[in-house]
Amino acid sequence: MKRALTIGFAAVLLVLAVGAGGLYAYDSSRSDMIAHGITAGGVDVGGLSAARARDVLERSLGPKLGQGVVVRWHERGWTVQAAAVDAKLGADRMVREALQRSREGTFLGRAVRDLRGDNVRAAVPLRVAHSRTKLFAFIDSVAKQIDSPAVSATINPDGLALNTTASHEGIAVQKRFLAARILRELRDPTSRHVVTIDRAHFRLRLWKNLQLAHTYTIAVGRQGLETPAGLYEVNDRQVNPSWHVPNSAWAGELAGRVIPPGPEDPIKARWLGFYNGAGIHGTDEISSLGTAASHGCIRMSIPDVEQLFPLVPLHTPIYVG
Repeated sequence: MKRALTIGFAAVLLVLAVGAGGLYAYDSSRSDMIAHGITAGGVDVGGLSAARARDVLERSLGPKLGQGVVVRWHERGWTVQAAAVDAKLGADRMVREALQRSREGTFLGRAVRDLRGDNVRAAVPLRVAHSRTKLFAFIDSVAKQIDSPAVSATINPDGLALNTTASHEGIAVQKRFLAARILRELRDPTSRHVVTIDRAHFRLRLWKNLQLAHTYTIAVGRQGLETPAGLYEVNDRQVNPSWHVPNSAWAGELAGRVIPPGPEDPIKARWLGFYNGAGIHGTDEISSLGTAASHGCIRMSIPDVEQLFPLVPLHTPIYVG
């Protein structure tokens, strides 16, 4: 009886090993295939090989870069062509990211997912490589024609009279803001929005066609967990998101957990991710707005973030200063 059980157990292990080996071989044979349900730059590349996906992206998104961007100020205008700043579609990078998302998890999980026809819901942002040096050289040339220094009022005594010169404000091109706008136009000429975050004054501003559209009061990262400064773009958008708790010391026993939407989830209503776990989201801690209180994210009131969300699609530039 004992021998029969041993033989039976060994047979089961052999069947499992053979099955696992078959699934491993199947998964390995699809290492160059993108999982169904993945988009790149808004283009569906699910089920395509890397080479085929690259071709589809080049044909679908490449022509957008050839349109150039016109910068206008009053009656004056300047045109920058994609070639002038070495702007090229980052198809290779997008395909690599799509493959990385496709290969997440174990070989067993991936094989079962593919055999069942399940989708991976993932959106790879549109990537555009460019020459920062050439882009800012163009912006510098525009600034030289627009910038003018501020002049202070002066009073010069002349005998019994006082000769006065009135003051006037100066004009200066916001170079990083303009760079973000140009890159946004190259990626998607239909978009007209840019977000700027003023950490010092706890303000998020939404700009449309370079005109201020909305100003919101926000909370930013506290000391030691500051919201990172820099130029970013929206790379993740979610409605009623779960909280993927970072593996950080401040998270304590929650580190690494996923908190689903509900009372325990501090990420309320909407999520606009832009950098390494940092993002814009709603909060019910209204008293924290106008302060440095978060762990690096930008907090907004729930009505405000619900208003902002539909106005900022993927790739919207975000400048944190």
